[in-house]
This record gives sequence, structure tokens and C-alpha cells, in this order.
Amino acid sequence: MTLWNGSYPFYPGANACFPFDTTRAVIITIFLSMLATFIIILPGIRGKGRLFWFLRLVMGLFVGAVVLTIQFTRDWETGWVQANTSYKSFSRAVVNVDIGLQIGLEGVNITLKGNPVKQINETINYNEYFPWSFSSNYDRSYSEGLEKGLPSPILYVAEKFTSQSPCAVHRQYRISGHYASATLWLAFCTWLISILLFSMSILLHGGYMLLLTAALILFSLLFFFTAKNTPKCPIQFGPVSLKTDYGESFWLTLVTGLLCLLLGLGVIILNSKEPEKLKLIFNLDKKKGAEEVWDKPCLLAEPSCSLQDVWMVPPAELSEVTATQL
Repeated sequence: MTLWNGSYPFYPGANACFPFDTTRAVIITIFLSMLATFIIILPGIRGKGRLFWFLRLVMGLFVGAVVLTIQFTRDWETGWVQANTSYKSFSRAVVNVDIGLQIGLEGVNITLKGNPVKQINETINYNEYFPWSFSSNYDRSYSEGLEKGLPSPILYVAEKFTSQSPCAVHRQYRISGHYASATLWLAFCTWLISILLFSMSILLHGGYMLLLTAALILFSLLFFFTAKNTPKCPIQFGPVSLKTDYGESFWLTLVTGLLCLLLGLGVIILNSKEPEKLKLIFNLDKKKGAEEVWDKPCLLAEPSCSLQDVWMVPPAELSEVTATQL
């Protein structure tokens, strides 16, 4: 229903905000379920190998969960400001609100919350998301916000990131987010390959894949860094301005990248300097006895050699077996 010229006679109510990100909750639940499943079988591992196995499990799941989760988070860059500002267009009503800006790899999230929430006979509690991924149209989302009659502070902040804005940050954020997301997906694949190599006891190549994972994660930060340091138009609300800084997802990604770097270097260094300690960490010391038995030749002519031991002789040394004439 419209009044005239396609304008709405009323402003819609605030969007219902879910208390947490459902995508992040699903990913965390899956990885926690995997951790709980492996903890159940933990008592079946004996000796010092139990502690090393548990540490490898926790660090491996942590890296995988972080690399996958940060793809969908919206707090790579965040900022908050409290201001007295107009609430609606063509209205002199001024409200005291908290305005939040969260920038992710695929879009921008703008929140508006009143202090107090109930002001001018309305509930001021908004949370609007405007995507700019290659499969979305940011300008269309902004136009839909205009048609819905969103509050002026939200539209004012969202306008700064449109493709027609003189700030000219839309293209930079969109391309940087796309390449950062692509490198993180590659990092997730290399993480899976490293887990597979470690499970196959190919430790050196597993360390190399961890280094590659770390490099990809750090490259994703570099891509986003270029967008963050692009000169922006000031987002001004009277005497105060909304300024942003790196958010939790950025710092969590940096910590994960450095962790992969240290683990990869540790595996490579131990493999060249202390290979026995590396085998102990990966519970490979038990195979040593079997290898010694395989390498020891056994001849039927020896009194201490039985027929069962003959099958332990390598094929290349079968020519050493001698037969005695009865």
C-alpha cells in the first residue's frame, strides 16, 4: 500500500535479529561434534602418544574450523559510534543511537540501536546487511532499503559503499573480498591435504602443505589490507565520526596463519635435525621394532631360525638360504 508517488505512508518495523550467525553456529557444531567423537576413543591410546595425538587433533580441527568459518563472518573490519542524529527523512525528530558498521568479505552489515531502544514511540533496533559479492547487486540492495524506508543513519552509511558514491571504495572492497575468499578456500584444501599426508605418515610433505596453508592465509590478509587502507570518505554524524578498525575475524585469521607457519617449520626442522623425536610426536616409534625384524636376515641353516622366520626375510636375500643333504 502506498500513499502517493510510490512513497510509503509508514516506516516498517525493525528486522528481527537472530542472536547469532547460523552459518557460524553450524560449522562450529560440526567441528565440536568431531572433537567429541575423537575424545571418546582417546582412552584407547596408550602412553605418551595419547597427549601428542590429542594436541594434533585439537590444532588440526582449530585450523580447519577457523579457515572455514571466517569465510562467512562479517567482522573483518568494525566500527561503532554513539551520536544524536535524525531518525527519518523529512523529520526533525532527533534520537540518541549506537551506529555500528561491520565489513566482511562479501558485504557490509549496519546496525542501529537506540539509547534507550524505545524512542519517539518506536523500537529502534535494526540490523541490515548489504551484500557485494559477484552473485549479488549492492546497488539493488541499497535501492530496496530506500523503498522500505529504512532509517536515515543506515541509508547514509550504506550510501558510502555504493558503486556511484564519490568515495569510490565499492570496487576495491568487492575485488579484495573476492580474492581473499578464494585464497581462503585454497587454504582449506591444502589443510585437508596436510591432514591426509600426516595420517599416511608422510611427515615432510605434510609440513610443506602446512607452510603452503600459512602462506595462503597470510595472502588473504594482504588482499583485505589493500581495501582497508584505501582512503575513505568521512562518515560524519554531527560532531562525531564513525571510524573502523580491524575486527575479530582479521586477527583470528592472522593468529591461525602464524600457527600454521610455526607448525610447518617445526615439522620440517625436526625432520632434518631430530627425526626420532618427530616420529615420537606422530606415534611412529612402534614401527621401529618391526623394521629391525624385517632387516635382519634369517637362514634355515641356523639352529635358532624357524620356518616361520623365513617369511620375514626380504626377497633380495632369499639367495642366502642354504639346504643340507640328508
